[in-house]
Amino acid sequence: MLQSLSPRLVFAGLVVLAVVSMLFARVYLQGFLGLEACPLCMTQRVFVVAWGVIALIALVHNSQGLGSRVYGALCCGAAWAGAAVAARHVWLQHLPEDQVPACGPSLDYMIENLPFEETLNIVLAGDGNCAEVTWRFLGLSIPEQTLALFCAAILVSLWQCVREYPASPDIARG
Repeated sequence: MLQSLSPRLVFAGLVVLAVVSMLFARVYLQGFLGLEACPLCMTQRVFVVAWGVIALIALVHNSQGLGSRVYGALCCGAAWAGAAVAARHVWLQHLPEDQVPACGPSLDYMIENLPFEETLNIVLAGDGNCAEVTWRFLGLSIPEQTLALFCAAILVSLWQCVREYPASPDIARG
């Protein structure tokens, strides 16, 4: 049954997953609940958008075989990087309170006043703001949910890389 799904349909699913995820974060979590995204949350959003954009390009390009495998690998890479950031975020949230790093400056301040490399290092390390659990659904914090989302995107993307593709109708007629 899964084999009958066209690569285009699978990439459309990845696009929808990314769009719904970003709408949930911006409209519900930020807009309705008033939760502000910490630096690690913002970084995870970048990787959700990255896999979504790659999947959108794959959807529009509609390549078969090798092209779909390449796009699948690129989506997998973006989701893998996002999963690494989400895993770091989950780890910070599970630290004992006395081991949580101190809260750092705001992202705006760091971007305006620090060199890019230093800002990136601080953002990826996370701080005390990132360790705070502000909302849960089904017992999972936002980073835990995001990690599950990235894992789902990784699995779908990997499947795009290894699945069998039917021969192109032009080649079969040839």
